Amino acid sequence: MNYKLEGTINMIVAGIDIGTLTCRLLIAEVQADGSFRELEADRRLLRLGEGLDETGSLGLPAMTRVVEALSQWRGRISMRRAEATVVVATSAVRDAKNQREFLDRVKRETGFEVEVLSGTEEARRTLSGMKHGLLPQVDSLLGLDIGGGSTEFIRAFNDERLQVASLNIGVVRLSERCLHADPPEPQELASAERIIRQELESIRSIAVDATKATLVGTAGTITTLAAMAQRLSHYESARIHNYWLSLETVCQLQKELCARKAEERAQLPGLEPGREGVIVAGTVILRTVMGTFGFERCLVSDYGLREGIIVECAERLRR
Repeated sequence: MNYKLEGTINMIVAGIDIGTLTCRLLIAEVQADGSFRELEADRRLLRLGEGLDETGSLGLPAMTRVVEALSQWRGRISMRRAEATVVVATSAVRDAKNQREFLDRVKRETGFEVEVLSGTEEARRTLSGMKHGLLPQVDSLLGLDIGGGSTEFIRAFNDERLQVASLNIGVVRLSERCLHADPPEPQELASAERIIRQELESIRSIAVDATKATLVGTAGTITTLAAMAQRLSHYESARIHNYWLSLETVCQLQKELCARKAEERAQLPGLEPGREGVIVAGTVILRTVMGTFGFERCLVSDYGLREGIIVECAERLRR
């Protein structure tokens, strides 16, 4: 992948996004002509936020999974001789009572200093990544980032005004709170939708005249649904990025997913391994957002927070 960025220097930078469900790595070379080229990328479903909604704390096994992945990535970043590395954490670490324990352990065992992003800052950096791959005709947009612990909304106007909001509804949090049966019961789905609608009421102002904008969705739920809609046998970014996902298709996929147990969902084409237990929650979030705010389709972006980290890191180094 190539991304556009103003600049006059060459450098290698790395960005790591520690999410509630997924951890992501991107190492990129920023070119003298202002573009940047992906050198290496990885993502792992490590479920750092597993059980957080119930206990309020990160679990030891989950922290260990993440620290082990970060240690491996540290070696890969060193081999690439990155000039700068930025590591950020989002909802799970942001909300955890034992946040300091986790951050200290990461520093001690990997050497990484982790920046814990507020929901607003997470949304802003996600937009920085999103904007580096959009179709040319997209100017005014409502960005949607469905994460494991939270969902971010970014309203970007063509006059460069911004409105951002972060809601505590994510695929892990919603699954643990509502969706206990396998497959989920109708009353569980209704409860999940009710919670989502209640949360959306608090951000009605961000969605005023939103249908005049383009709904742009990023992160694993939405890219997975785009892959499933196309029945892809393996992940193909070129076919997922800038794919139009219709509300009708999202509704059809929800019916298909809710009719199967997790182990059966795992066999469906396009469904990323490890996501079968949370994809129903993500689909309900997307469908409810589209229905509540009146969107008939969503433009899928394969760029998001991870790319935004790279963009802003490179810009800081260039100053």
